[in-house]
Amino acid sequence: MGKKLEGNGIWESSRIIIPEHKEAYLKLMKDRQRRGKPELDDQEVQLIEQALIDSYNSRTAVTVTVFSPFDDEVMSGVVTVINTARREVKLSRGEDDFSWVKLEDIVSAQ
Repeated sequence: MGKKLEGNGIWESSRIIIPEHKEAYLKLMKDRQRRGKPELDDQEVQLIEQALIDSYNSRTAVTVTVFSPFDDEVMSGVVTVINTARREVKLSRGEDDFSWVKLEDIVSAQ
């Protein structure tokens, strides 16, 4: 009976992981990969704002990189609305395809 409880016996191999523990472990591993938002200097912020204003005024496409804690998202489109109160821009990619993007989440614009 002692052999079964030692080494790789029945007791050792009878461990199970409940789904809640698995989900918590996977969430913890994902949270460890989270990265911080980069700090932009004033000159970079002005360049981003100028690119957005140029797109708004001339109705030309602009490509913006939006920060995400895990992976940045690159979006292209024309700036159709600039909401200064909420500090957001409306990036239109088509007739009914648009996104509201917060200015503080934009890392770069071209």
